[in-house]
Amino acid sequence: MESEREVWLKADDEVGDWEARKRRITAGLESGVDWVLVDDADVDRVRELGAVNVAAFRSGRDVDFIDDAETDEESEDAVAPDAIVVGKHGEGDGTIDFPTDLSGSADLSTLRRGNADSAYVRILGEEYERFAEAAAMDAEYTIVAGEDWTIIPLENLIARIGAETTLVAGVETADDARTAFETLEIGADAVLLDSDDPDEIRETVAARDAADRERLDLRYAEVTAIEQTGSADRVCVDTASIMDQDEGMLVGSMARGLVFVHAETADSPYVASRPFRVNAGAVHAYVRVPGGGTKYLSELASGDEVLLVDTDGHTREAIVGRVKIETRPMFRVELDLDGEDRVETLLQNAETIKVQTREGRKAVTDLEPGDELLLYYEQTARHFGEAIEENIIEK
Repeated sequence: MESEREVWLKADDEVGDWEARKRRITAGLESGVDWVLVDDADVDRVRELGAVNVAAFRSGRDVDFIDDAETDEESEDAVAPDAIVVGKHGEGDGTIDFPTDLSGSADLSTLRRGNADSAYVRILGEEYERFAEAAAMDAEYTIVAGEDWTIIPLENLIARIGAETTLVAGVETADDARTAFETLEIGADAVLLDSDDPDEIRETVAARDAADRERLDLRYAEVTAIEQTGSADRVCVDTASIMDQDEGMLVGSMARGLVFVHAETADSPYVASRPFRVNAGAVHAYVRVPGGGTKYLSELASGDEVLLVDTDGHTREAIVGRVKIETRPMFRVELDLDGEDRVETLLQNAETIKVQTREGRKAVTDLEPGDELLLYYEQTARHFGEAIEENIIEK
C-alpha cells in the first residue's frame, strides 16, 4: 500500500560538500525516503544515485528572469526536478525582507506565475506564518521550518492552510516527525528531515509508515463448538517479513468475523519456528488485506500484500513470498459474540497452529468450548472483498 504521508530529506549545500550530501542522500534512498531536497545544480547527481522524487531550490528572482524560449531550448539537455522550491536566499528564509504589500513579493510572484510550485519558509516570527499562508494559496508544497522546532506554529498552519497545500514540516529527529504527523490529530502531510544520522532517517521513515497504518479494535468471542471435519485444502501464507511474537493474520469463513491466527513464531517439539508463516485456514476463507479489504486465501499469490496484525490491533503490511496449499485434516471452530452473532472458521488440526485466547496463546488442538478467542468483527457484507451495505446470509 502506497504511503499517504511523506518523508523529505534536506540535502542542499548547507549540509556540506557533495560527498557529505551524497552520504546523506544514499542513506535516505536506502531507508525509503520519498523526496530529496537539493540545490538546482545537484538534480542530475541525485538522479544518478537512485529513483526518488527530487525537489530543487531556485531563487525566485532568478526563476522569473529566465526567458521562456531559453527554458524550452535548454530543457532537452537539463535534468528537470519534480518540484521547484522558492524561498531559500530570498524572502522565505529572511535573507531578503518581504514587502509590507505582499503583492510585491518576488517569491509569491514566482509561485503565482507558475514558474515554481513549492515554497520554503522559515518561521522566524508571526509575520512568517502569514507569509507561509499566502504562499500556500499557490504552492503545491509548502515547506515550513523553524530555528527551534515548536508545535504551536505548526498547529496554526495545519488549521489555516492544511487543506490548501501539502504541508511539509521541517524536523531534525524522528521524535519530532512523529509529533508532526500527529499534531491536531490531522498532522502534517510530510516532514523535511535535516539529519545525517542513518538511524534517524530510518526511524523517520518508520514514523511515516506508522502514521498511515490502521488500528483495528479487536474483541473476544466465546468458543461454542470445535469439531473435526475431515480433510480440506488449507493455505500456508509465507511472507517476505519476519513477524514478531504477538503478530499474525485475521482469517475466517465469514468476512464479518475474522479470527486472529498467530504466526509460527514459537518452537514446538515437532518443528522449528517459521516466523514468516501463518497457517491460515482453508482455501475458501477470507484474509484481511491493506486498505480495509479482504481476499480469499486461495487468491493470494507471490507479490500480493497482506495485513499483519498484533494482539493490540496494530497493523502493518507484508508482501506474500509464497502460498502453499495442501490437503490436511481440519477443525471447525464456532464462536459466539455475546449473543449478537455467530461466526466460524476452519483451521488445520495441528499443534503448531496457535490462536489468541484471554489466557494467552493456545494451540488449536487444545481449544475447548468456553475458551474466548481474539477476532475482528464488523457488521458489514463483502462483495469481491469490498465492504458494502447489503444483507448477506453466511452460515
